Amino acid sequence: MPGLNLEIITPSKIVFSGDIKSITVPGALGSFQVLFNHVPLMSTFEIGEIKVVLPNNEAIHYATGGGTIEVLNNKVLVLADSLEKFDEIDVERVNSAKERAKERLEHKTEKIDVARAEAALARAVNRLTFVEKYSKAEV
Repeated sequence: MPGLNLEIITPSKIVFSGDIKSITVPGALGSFQVLFNHVPLMSTFEIGEIKVVLPNNEAIHYATGGGTIEVLNNKVLVLADSLEKFDEIDVERVNSAKERAKERLEHKTEKIDVARAEAALARAVNRLTFVEKYSKAEV
């Protein structure tokens, strides 16, 4: 049976390569889903959660820091800035990053890149929310 092929790449590795049933990514105006025979598409996506449904209906969830997605001829290419499953996230490190970002935003100086600090805070909050959501589901 023909299917939808997915490749997810981050700057450090290929995270996923194989056939899927669907993928849902966090778009700027809300999440969107790609299924078999989707129209060609090239788009960016935001900080949030990516859900991949395998042919056996098993779902894999990833926290992402944003990136781009291309869909063409039932091939999906995701270039993610960052991508992690909940059990790969170092909560202590994320909490430290969150506190650093908050500190920078609370004590702004000319040297502080506000947009960068806001993005770092958003990524940290997303990752912590993601860990909380899925670590409870696994228990």
